[in-house]
Amino acid sequence: MTPHVIEPDPQAGAAVKAADRAHVFHSWSAQGLIDPLAVAGAEGSYFWDYDGNRYLDFTSGLVYTNIGYQHPRVVAAIQEQAAKLTTFAPAFAIDVRSEAARLIAERTPGDLDKIFFTNGGAEAVENAVRMARLHTGRTKVLSAYRSYHGATSTAINLTGDPRRWASDNGSAGVVRFWAPFLYRSPFYATTEAEESARALQHLEDTIAFEGPATIAAIILETVPGTAGIMTPPPGYLAGVREICDKYGIVFVLDEVMAGFGRTGKWFAAEHFDVVPDLMTFAKGVNSGYVPLGGVAISEKIAATFDKRPYPGGLTYSGHPLACAAAVATIQVMEDEKVVENAAHIGENVLGPGLRELAERHPSVGEVRGLGVFWALDLVRNRETREPLVPYNAAGEANAPMAAFGAAAKKNGLWPFVNMNRTHAVPACNVTEAEAKEGLAALDAALTVADEHTA
Repeated sequence: MTPHVIEPDPQAGAAVKAADRAHVFHSWSAQGLIDPLAVAGAEGSYFWDYDGNRYLDFTSGLVYTNIGYQHPRVVAAIQEQAAKLTTFAPAFAIDVRSEAARLIAERTPGDLDKIFFTNGGAEAVENAVRMARLHTGRTKVLSAYRSYHGATSTAINLTGDPRRWASDNGSAGVVRFWAPFLYRSPFYATTEAEESARALQHLEDTIAFEGPATIAAIILETVPGTAGIMTPPPGYLAGVREICDKYGIVFVLDEVMAGFGRTGKWFAAEHFDVVPDLMTFAKGVNSGYVPLGGVAISEKIAATFDKRPYPGGLTYSGHPLACAAAVATIQVMEDEKVVENAAHIGENVLGPGLRELAERHPSVGEVRGLGVFWALDLVRNRETREPLVPYNAAGEANAPMAAFGAAAKKNGLWPFVNMNRTHAVPACNVTEAEAKEGLAALDAALTVADEHTA
């Protein structure tokens, strides 16, 4: 793409902001306390406002624009599909829907060859859990505390982070457990091997006390995203697979954020040589250009519904425009070696660059990640590992992270900030130059975080 010429138009921006504040109800927000940026446009790894300020997007939207904004081939595919067949009910066989399912199934691990389409990740989780419960005839589902699975009824109850609290009615049959996280180990482990073994023992103990015959599924983000990008230690996911097989529990991997190139593989499960029974996806499947998600289903789960109707569906399941965007996105990722680029950037630019920042900035407690999926765990004290701000901090308690975020934006970087962390999650096709630009902006912003260290 050629660089877009930004022509400031503050008057138009003011009109967009006024209409937003008058009529748009924003998610996860106290409506009277927010001041959303009015965005004038976006292209590639950048977006800009009506005042002419340009930002390198180190959030990929909400970690979904895996091929960047406005990729011309995907835009053209949506336009062509709109001219051919804009929409059609999900009960029919539609060429672009079938092709999207085929391309996804070709890339999922193992025998996850049947695709149930949804409108997004939360609905994918809802339906994966429903399938698991119907397949097993059991009710309970185990999920990790440090997790996010979506905001619909079951998905929000499965979620581990504080966004669950206001909607947790305690009746969803959900049991939570501690997944491995060596930097802040709940198991007093000192090595990855200890953390993996102790986390697996904790999980099996939880199953024993809950009653194995009552548990339908265990759901895990392959690499937890919003919760902190904690790559599981070697052997952990394989151990969960063994536990599920031992007790007849359905193993669900949530790849809504980690899938489609984000970790330098098509799916993060490939890093760990593990095949779940169900896998949820969304976001990167079509870079979020038109809402799409889904569940990739194993042969044994799919067989449950060969003669028994599956009691679930969505009006826009496999929407032709969304599927056209998915087909084009997957083709672009193949042709332009986007997955390989994500792996290269992680191994040779972001990983080394972030670790070098950690050496110079006392506010950086840990660097972790892979591909274009990284987190900096910011701390007040490296020795005690005290987070830079308290868990779920707000207002004045969150001031250090707010100051860090403001400094990043001042330097032309739009950061992903959550609790005491900043995540480096640019587009999977980010260039080396863009990644280094982001590192330089983070370097400057971290000097602000350093001011709050002990």
